[in-house]
Amino acid sequence: MKTIIDLFEESVNRYSNNPFLWEKKEGEYVALSYMQTREQVYHLAAGLIAVGVEKNDKVAFLAEGRNAWIVGELGILYTGAVNVPLSVKLEESNDLIFRIQHSDAKYIMVSARNLPKIRAIIENLPNVKNVIVFDELDNYQSKEIHIGEINKRGEEFLAERMPEFESRFKSIKGNDYANISYTSGTTADPKGIILSHRNYTSNVEQALSLMNIPANWKTLIILPLDHCFAHVAGFYSFMASGASVATVDPGKNAMDTLKNIPVNMQEIKPNLLLSVPALAKNFKKNIESAIKQKGGITEKLFNHALKIAYAYNREGFNKGQGASIVYKPLLAFYDKILFSKVRNAFGGELSFFIGGGALLDIDLQRFFYAIGVPMFQGYGLSEATPIISSNSLKKHKLGSSGYLVKPMELKICDEQGNSLPVGQKGEIVIKGENVMMGYWKNETATADTIKNGWLHTGDLGYMDSDGFLYVLGRFKSLLIGSDGEKYSPEGIEESLVENSKFIDQVMLHNNQDAYTTALLVPNKESLKSYLRQKGLNWESEEGKKEAIKMLQAEVNEYKSQGKFAGIFPERWLPATFAILPEGFTEQNHFLNSTLKMVRGKITDHYQNRIEALYTAEGKNILNDENFRSLN
Repeated sequence: MKTIIDLFEESVNRYSNNPFLWEKKEGEYVALSYMQTREQVYHLAAGLIAVGVEKNDKVAFLAEGRNAWIVGELGILYTGAVNVPLSVKLEESNDLIFRIQHSDAKYIMVSARNLPKIRAIIENLPNVKNVIVFDELDNYQSKEIHIGEINKRGEEFLAERMPEFESRFKSIKGNDYANISYTSGTTADPKGIILSHRNYTSNVEQALSLMNIPANWKTLIILPLDHCFAHVAGFYSFMASGASVATVDPGKNAMDTLKNIPVNMQEIKPNLLLSVPALAKNFKKNIESAIKQKGGITEKLFNHALKIAYAYNREGFNKGQGASIVYKPLLAFYDKILFSKVRNAFGGELSFFIGGGALLDIDLQRFFYAIGVPMFQGYGLSEATPIISSNSLKKHKLGSSGYLVKPMELKICDEQGNSLPVGQKGEIVIKGENVMMGYWKNETATADTIKNGWLHTGDLGYMDSDGFLYVLGRFKSLLIGSDGEKYSPEGIEESLVENSKFIDQVMLHNNQDAYTTALLVPNKESLKSYLRQKGLNWESEEGKKEAIKMLQAEVNEYKSQGKFAGIFPERWLPATFAILPEGFTEQNHFLNSTLKMVRGKITDHYQNRIEALYTAEGKNILNDENFRSLN
C-alpha cells in the first residue's frame, strides 16, 4: 500500500526540477523545486531522528501556511512519527492543552507567531521533550530549539548514518498513522481522527479520478493547512501531479494574511483554488462592491450579463440547450468586455474553484459559473480524508455535490441501516480506502461511526438518476415536527441570512414541538439605518418595536404572498423568534473552526429562551426579552 513517502519520492524522481513550493521572500515569490524540497525534508527528518524522535511518536504542529508547514509535515512522516496538526484559530489554552495531552505529543513544531500560545501552557505539558521553532529569535526558553539547529544535526546524521535514515523511512507501511486530526469540537471534547498514509494516498488517487491537474498548474492555498481538505485537494494532489503550491504571505498577523490574499493571487496567477462558503461569499461581495462603485452603465451591463449567463448556463450540464442557445453570441460579448476583467481579480488564469466545507448556495454557484470561474461544489468530511464527491469541469450539475470519487462505495440508508433506492433521502454511508482508521483513544465513538467497514457520515442526502450526490444537511441535526416529519433547517437558515440585510445569523429549532422557532442574531447597524430613514430613534420603545416588526417581515417573505413564497413548506418556517444579544462566534464556541454552528451548545445555552417561545408570551414577538436583546 502506497505511503505519502512513496508518493513524494515518485514525484521527485519524475518532476525533480519542476517548482513545487512557492513562498514570498523579501517582496517576491521564490520557488523551491521538487529536488530542493526533498533535500530540506531529508535534513529535517534526519535532525528529528538525531534529537530522539522515534517511530510512532506524536508531533503537535501549530503554524500558519508556509513552506515550513509542508516540509515540516513531510519531515515528521519520514521519521515514521505522526503529525498532529492544530488549527491556528485555537486561542484558548484549554483547547491546545487538551489536544496536545490527548494525542500524547512528545514534540511541538511551531512558528514564532504562535509560540506565545505554547509558552503560556508549556508548564502543563511535562511529556513534551522539545519545542522546535521555525523562526529565529533573540532568545529561546528551555526545551525550545531553532529549526536551523535541527537541520544542522540532520546534515551531520546523513553524512555519518545515511543507511540508518533510509532504513527508517523505508520501513513505513501504508497502514502506519500519518495524522491525528482533531475535529472542531462540536461536543465537549473534540475527537482525534486517525488518518493513515494509505488513507491520504488513496484519497489523492480518488480525487484525481474526477479531475486532471497538469504539471504546469499552480494553486494558492488560502485555507488553513491543518485541514485535510487543504492537505489532499491542495498540496498532495498537486504533488502527485508534479504541479506547484504557493502559500499566502502571512505578514505579521491574521489581518495581514487576509489582506495579502488578493495581492498574492495577482502574483501567483493560480489555475485552481480551494474555497469554502465564507470565502466564496466574500469574493462575491467584493466583486459586487467594485461593480457598484463604477455605477451607471457598467452596473446595468453587469447585471444584464449575469441574467443572460444564468439563462444560458442553467445547471451547467444542460447549458445552451433548447431556446437558450440564442444567448451564446451575446454571452461571448459580455465575457470579453466584462467577465474577463472580473477574472483578473483572481490572477487571470483561474480555471475553477473547488468548494468544500458547508453546502454552497446554488446562487453562489451560478454567480461564479457566470463570470467564467465555476465554483464546483464538493463534499467530504475529515473521517473520509476528506473527499467523497465533487463536480468538475468534466462532469457537473450545479446544486449537486457532484460525482463520486473512484474507487469508493456509497449507499443511502434509512434509520434502521437499510439501503434506499435512487432519489430517496437518508444517511450517506461510504466504504473505501479513504475511511479513517478510527478515533484516537475513543473506541466507542469509532464503533458508532464505522460499522463493518462502512463510515456513517451523519449527513442527509440522496443520489439522483444521473449519479450525482445531493447533500441536504446533517442527518443528526434534522428538525422533527409534532407529526414526526423530519426536515433539514440549513437551507432555510442560509436563505434567511442570504436574502436579508437585517438578519446576520439564525438557527431554527423544532423537537417534535407544535411549531418551528428561531434564534435570530440581527444586524443592528442595518436596522438602525432603516429606523433613521423612518425618523425613528433606536433607543425608543417605538423604534425597537419597528425593528422587531421588520425582522418578522423578512421571515414573512417566505410565507404566502411573500417574495420567496413556496421555496420551503410554510410549516417548516419559524412561527416566532428570540432575538439574541450576541452573535455566534468561534470565541463563544457557538461556531466551530470551519464556521459551522455548534447546534448542541447553542441549544443548551439558550434553552430557557427556546422554552419561552412555546408559551403565549414568548410566541408574541414583541416580548420583553426581545426588547432587551436590542439594547
